[in-house]
Amino acid sequence: MVSSEYERRIAGRFATFDQDGNGYIDREDFGAAAKALLAEFGTPARSDKGQALYAGAEAFWQGMAGIADRDGDQRITRDEFVHGAVKRLRDNPERFAEIARPFLHAALDVADADGDGRATIEDTVRVLKALGANEETARAAAAALDTDADGKVGEAEVVPAFARYFTVPE
Repeated sequence: MVSSEYERRIAGRFATFDQDGNGYIDREDFGAAAKALLAEFGTPARSDKGQALYAGAEAFWQGMAGIADRDGDQRITRDEFVHGAVKRLRDNPERFAEIARPFLHAALDVADADGDGRATIEDTVRVLKALGANEETARAAAAALDTDADGKVGEAEVVPAFARYFTVPE
């Protein structure tokens, strides 16, 4: 694959994180993602699930900033993401999975209506749409995440898939 195609795909992934569309990723983007998920599922921010989601978002931000914020300004520019973070993430996708895990675990917990540790396909679609995916993309991704075809998505399916999506090879 030519580098420009690779960079185009990675730039699209950047947009996933840039929740407010201001051209950089910062702590507020992670907080906005948490807030959107809580609103979608009617979960109070001060509840245990809400607090865990905000804590997961903060941990995710700290991990991303540690990997990508080369100039230390508490913002990750598109260039930092495309040229810096992605290479480091691609070289160590397990590290990316681990920095994302607290947020993904908490997001699944918010979407898990019956408390079995997994979200239904429909609730997974709701999560993805709350995070900015369009309907078609959210449905396709949720279906693909259900690797054992049991109609539910768990952490063991989500975390590696998330890491693969963001550490796409050249």
